[in-house]
Order: sequence, then C-alpha cells, then structure tokens
Amino acid sequence: MDTEEEKILLIALQSDKDIDKAFTKLVTIYHKRLYWHIRNMVKNHADADDILQNVFLKVYKSIKKFKGDSKLYSWLYRIATNESISFLTQKAKRYNISNEELSQQLIQNLETDVYFEGNVIQMKLQMAIASLPQKQQQVFNMKYFQELKYKEISEILETSEGALKASYHIATKKIEAFLRDD
Repeated sequence: MDTEEEKILLIALQSDKDIDKAFTKLVTIYHKRLYWHIRNMVKNHADADDILQNVFLKVYKSIKKFKGDSKLYSWLYRIATNESISFLTQKAKRYNISNEELSQQLIQNLETDVYFEGNVIQMKLQMAIASLPQKQQQVFNMKYFQELKYKEISEILETSEGALKASYHIATKKIEAFLRDD
C-alpha cells in the first residue's frame, strides 16, 4: 500500500463516517501480513489467531489517537509485536519457565502442529531461530521472512538501522553455525 492510499484509509478510520467500512479494508489489507508476523513469533496457529484479534481490537479502539508519527503499517506491526511479546512473557510466567525454555517448547510443538507445513530443513531453521535472543529473532524474521527494509523495521521496533543491521548480521552468523553444527 503506498503512502497516499494509507493516508486516505487513515482519514477514513479517524472520522466517524464509514469507519466500519474503512476498518474492514484495513483488516483485509493487513490481516495476512500481521498473522505471519505474529505466527513467526508465537509459532502456534491458534495463539496467532487470538493475538491477531486482540491486535485489531486495540487498533479499532485507539485508531483515533494515532498521530501519524510513523507509517500506519509500522504502528500496526509495533502493536502486533508488543502483543506477541506480552503473550509469550505471560505464557512463560504461567508455566514458570524462562522465555528461552518457552521458545524451545514452541519449536518442539511445531513438529506436531497440523498447520506447520515445513520440511526437515525448515524445522531446523525454526530451531536455529528459536536459539536466538528475542530481539535477534524479531529482526531476523522481519528481514528474512517478511522482507522488510531496515528503515521499516527501525520504525516498528523503534531501534536504529545500524543496530538492526548488526543484530541481523549476528543472527545470520548464529543460524549458520547452528545449521552447520547440527
């Protein structure tokens, strides 16, 4: 979606006229991208669906407060990222385990997930990604799977492009080492 279309959609969302129609369009445009962003983080279809619903609910309730300091999709991704992190943190606390242990459990559960269509190589890649610190996982997933530019990731994660480039470089080296050693 180009910035002009985004501006028109935002104006419609922030006015009382046709907000439901505009919101339906927003969901149609961003549903799939946000779902996969969330799914890459939480690894589970049902959890990703629940989080996505929460994201769109938050967006609907707070769209009029959006100031336009960033692009609309960056704001949406930031909400999706924060909701996913909160979900994972709460889940780890509920099971009284660390986030790293939870990440490993989620990968193990992928093997039996009927919605995971990956082969052995994709499973190893997911295991390698799960071995990374959370920030590196986020950067790698956004850059590698979603093909976002560093500028876009910078807006979403509110981090400098230089730091993101370094995180991505370190993440790819760790993943390469993991796959080589496995």
